[in-house]
Amino acid sequence: MRNPYEVLGVKETATKDEIKKAYRELAKKYHPDQYGNNPLKDLAEDKMRELNEAYDYLMKNTPDASYSNNNQGGYNNNPSYQSIEMDIRNGNFSSAERKLNGITTRDAEWNYLMGLLNLQRGWYNDAYNNLSMACNLNPGNMKYREAFNRLNNMNNSYREPYYNNRRKDTGLCDICATLYCLDCCCECSGGDLISCC
Repeated sequence: MRNPYEVLGVKETATKDEIKKAYRELAKKYHPDQYGNNPLKDLAEDKMRELNEAYDYLMKNTPDASYSNNNQGGYNNNPSYQSIEMDIRNGNFSSAERKLNGITTRDAEWNYLMGLLNLQRGWYNDAYNNLSMACNLNPGNMKYREAFNRLNNMNNSYREPYYNNRRKDTGLCDICATLYCLDCCCECSGGDLISCC
């Protein structure tokens, strides 16, 4: 998913009301029903799907204005990201997960830390999704980009032996083909290696 803020054309500091307003305007413009049998209808459907995903994500992960102002950083006195990162580095995964799940704002840093946690646990697909989202939400952050690139390099190396072995392992097919050839040769000579019922 692209950066949801860019998709809706709002700033990262936008409130829920500003997000709703931007979504409504774009939905009017790109709603597929307006296009009838026009060939652009497929493009409009794709655009609406992207708008809906961005809107849903931001509505779930953007704190209310009053909530943000009353609580430092919008985390409702939850532990700082720094303590969560320390938990991950020290191998205290359950504590890190509990703290992350207590944070309602799923911003770039949250996705980065959840990606690190999933990576440490060996949950590569979840880690990939989180780190990818962190990079999309904050494309200029090199820390996020480096973690994402490291994961991509790991994915290539840990999948390589599996795929290479699978391509080379044709043992069962070789056995079947050999038995078939032997049976044909025996039948040509008047014998029968594998009898048919």
